[in-house]
Amino acid sequence: MPRRTRIVAFGSAGALVVAGVLCGVLVGGLAGQVLAIALISFGLGGALLLLFLEVGLSEDQDRAREERARRLRRARRSPPPRHVPRSGRRRRS
Repeated sequence: MPRRTRIVAFGSAGALVVAGVLCGVLVGGLAGQVLAIALISFGLGGALLLLFLEVGLSEDQDRAREERARRLRRARRSPPPRHVPRSGRRRRS
């Protein structure tokens, strides 16, 4: 995930949490409480999902890096194929 996308995603999750806190403080009554709970829940839930995405992407990158290293080691270990010249043609029966 590009750095800019990551910053925007986590920033929007943080903005939802801040907006929820502000709604809880500034908007009175049941409506303020409901808005606060909803916005904070969406913000924290989104941040948690983004963290899981980051972990999954880093595991994919590690797996790809290990596969490249494995292929490189295999290529270094195996001797190059030898060309065996034919001494003559086969006779037909």
